Amino acid sequence: MLLIPAIDLKDGHCVRLRQGEMDDATVFSEDPVAMARHWVELGARRLHLVDLNGAFAGKPRNEEVIKAIVTEVGDEIPVQLGGGIRDLDIIERYLDDGISYVIIGTAAVKNPGFLHDACSAFPGHILVGLDAKEGKVATDGWSKMTGHDVVDLARKFEDYGVEGVIYTDIGRDGMLSGLNIEATVKLAQALRIPVIASGGIASLNDIDALCSVEREGIEAAITGRAIYEGTLDFAAAQARADELGG
Repeated sequence: MLLIPAIDLKDGHCVRLRQGEMDDATVFSEDPVAMARHWVELGARRLHLVDLNGAFAGKPRNEEVIKAIVTEVGDEIPVQLGGGIRDLDIIERYLDDGISYVIIGTAAVKNPGFLHDACSAFPGHILVGLDAKEGKVATDGWSKMTGHDVVDLARKFEDYGVEGVIYTDIGRDGMLSGLNIEATVKLAQALRIPVIASGGIASLNDIDALCSVEREGIEAAITGRAIYEGTLDFAAAQARADELGG
């Protein structure tokens, strides 16, 4: 089980939101590049970046700091990025800058043809982000609920050629309330591609629970608030995940 530290970017700072609310942000670092280096030194084998301003604006807003992070650590570990990615030119620019995986979320739901084109143009580099509450997908930085069933959409996008699905239970994200294991397993069992779990990791107990279902197709988990507030020691958690996964 791969654990992926999240660096959420708002106005050039590293922050965490509660349940996706931009007005409920905690600034954890004014130097996201140093934070990226910090997680790499603690053993991170991938980083998860989100351009929060971009997610709400519909276009990149933190490109300069994203470039700086990739320059700092991109030669050592893969970096995946989401937020405000709405056209192929932006994807190409980010991949040229050294981003390994681009995450398409809202645009995938609203414009499936764009996701299909992205998978065709950049095979091996596209992840889809599906954020859901009670099994239904949300878009636009979680501000709008849709009637789409998360499993049905994921199956459709799997056929397009996405590399994997990042699944976030938005009712739990940033709340340190534990992952929605049942819903994550249900999604993973319905797919042939890997699922990356996100939203709610609080402690080593959550790591144990994830590792117990890893064989269902959950290959990684993104962790944010827990490693910033100290309820989860990242290095110890990755060591536990490696031990249980081995």
